[in-house]
Amino acid sequence: MKTKVLVIDDSALIRSLLTEIINSQPDMQVVGAAPDPIIARDMIKQLNPDVLTLDVEMPKMDGLDFLERLMRLRPMPVVMISTLTERGSEITLRALELGAIDFVTKPKLAITDGIREYTDLIADKIRAASQARIISSRRSASVEKTAPVSIRNPLISSEKLIIVGASTGGTEAIKSFLLGMPSDCPGILITQHMPAGFTKSFANRLNSLCQISVKEAEGGERILPGHAYIAPGDQHLLLARSGANYVTLLSDAAPVSRHKPSVDVLFESAATAAGKNAIGVIMTGMGKDGAAGMAKMKEAGAYNFAQNEESCVVFGMPKEAIAHGGVDEVLHLNDLPKAVLGYLMANGKQALRV
Repeated sequence: MKTKVLVIDDSALIRSLLTEIINSQPDMQVVGAAPDPIIARDMIKQLNPDVLTLDVEMPKMDGLDFLERLMRLRPMPVVMISTLTERGSEITLRALELGAIDFVTKPKLAITDGIREYTDLIADKIRAASQARIISSRRSASVEKTAPVSIRNPLISSEKLIIVGASTGGTEAIKSFLLGMPSDCPGILITQHMPAGFTKSFANRLNSLCQISVKEAEGGERILPGHAYIAPGDQHLLLARSGANYVTLLSDAAPVSRHKPSVDVLFESAATAAGKNAIGVIMTGMGKDGAAGMAKMKEAGAYNFAQNEESCVVFGMPKEAIAHGGVDEVLHLNDLPKAVLGYLMANGKQALRV
């Protein structure tokens, strides 16, 4: 059975190109294309698609308004087709909060060639969406009401590090996790699969919500307690050491397993630089990025957590990490912050330089 896709975009060119790209895949087909959400509403009822692609900005009804109504009345997998602008990134992050599974950015220039270059990416996102678990924004927001528990041990906060990797569904999972972190938690390094231009908005959004400080990593920063550093969308983030301090390092090296930034790159650097002082967390995502790196972290003495299947949008990355033997505990997303902090406080005496 092929995945049935409904394309919703006010541009006839984009509708045509997306249809061509999707229909070129052996496991999916476009069953309809709508120029606006009003027409799309009727087509959803008639065609019963498995996945929607939805433009962010459209006439008659804004993409966000349509998405909000859709997720309330008929929740289904949605991949947003976004513009690579500051406003576009803010709207896209809001769409992910409302329940969209993932997004693809429209190329700004040479749009026909640009979209065709995106063929594999678009196909991957639709494939992931077709397998995704729809998690209501109301359910996922429940963790936000829990106040983080302070560690009250400067030794733990300065010596230990929390290393996080995620992909599909990760923006909301990371938000949930960071909301559970107190202002005196250890420094946190995060790789989330996301294109350039979106990670800065993502970091700023989290910074406005969390007790800790969140920023896009710049490279060369000393990693401080109560701070989280997010990999830029077009560079790998690594952990390094500079004398007595841990620092961030950015790399413009080639993609790893088609990902840049790559979770494996971050995890492997943590295994080398931090060893048993690292705590790994792998979250929702399609594919196996992070599985090999997490196994190396465990070999180096790190203690690792994985998000469980029930709370993942896509269980691929945690499942692969578990299969590779790199995971010590598998927990619901809502339980991860408390478990990580509990482990830190129980093992504070082990917070020694490696």
